[in-house]
Amino acid sequence: MELHWHFQELEKGALIKRYKRFLADVVLPTGETVVAHCPNTGAMTGCQEPGSSVWLSASHNPKRKLAWTLELVETQQGMVCVHSSLANRVVQAALKDRILTPLADFKTLRSEVPAGNNTRLDLRLEGGERPIWVEIKAVSWCGDDGQGLFPDAVSLRARRHIKELAALRSPGCRAALVFCVFHAGVTRVAPAVDVDPEYAEALWEASRSGLEVYGLGVEVSVRGLRATHQLPVEGVARVG
Repeated sequence: MELHWHFQELEKGALIKRYKRFLADVVLPTGETVVAHCPNTGAMTGCQEPGSSVWLSASHNPKRKLAWTLELVETQQGMVCVHSSLANRVVQAALKDRILTPLADFKTLRSEVPAGNNTRLDLRLEGGERPIWVEIKAVSWCGDDGQGLFPDAVSLRARRHIKELAALRSPGCRAALVFCVFHAGVTRVAPAVDVDPEYAEALWEASRSGLEVYGLGVEVSVRGLRATHQLPVEGVARVG
C-alpha cells in the first residue's frame, strides 16, 4: 500500500533540547548545532529526551526564519512523528482508502468546514446516508503497555471540540473523533485522565450520547507515514 504522507530526504541528528514550545536544538552528524522548528503544541511527553535520535526536514524557502523542521523522534518504544498537523492529511488519505470502515459511507470530503459559532471542524463527509462531522487529534504519547494517551497537557481547545461535536450530532447527522496515532509503540488509545480529567469526562459523556470515537494506527518511518488499521479506544462508551 502507498504511503499516505511522503517525507522528502530527512537529515538525522541528536536532540539537545526542546524549548519555548516551538524550538529544538539539534546536533547534525557534521557537529553543527541547528535550531529547528518544533511543529507540536503539546508537552511531547516521552518524545523530547536529550540525546534522542531525531530526523529533520529542510526548507529552501528564504522567507522562513528556521530552515529545519523536527519531524521524527526515536524513543525506546518506537519511532514517533511529532509533526502533529500531518494527522489531518494522513486521516484524509486513510478515509479515501476506506481504512476506517465505520467512516466509509461518503462520496465527498470537505476540510476546515464552518460549523457555526465561529467554529471550524477538520472534516465533513458527505454523500452517504448521513453527513459525518470529523475532528482529528494526533497522539504521540505512549504510556504503559502500549497505551496511547491524549492529551499530554491540559487542553481547553480539545474539550471545546468534544462539546462542539456532541452538539452537532443528531438523528440526521453523525459526529466522530479520530485519534491518529503517530507512535509505533501504541496498540490502543485512551484519554489521559491523570493529565486532563475534565477532557476524559467530556469524552465519556459525549460518547454515551452518540459521539463515535476511533483510533487509527499509522506506520512511521523516515520514508513517510502510512495509516494501516483501526485501533481500539478505551475510556469511551460503546457506540453504534
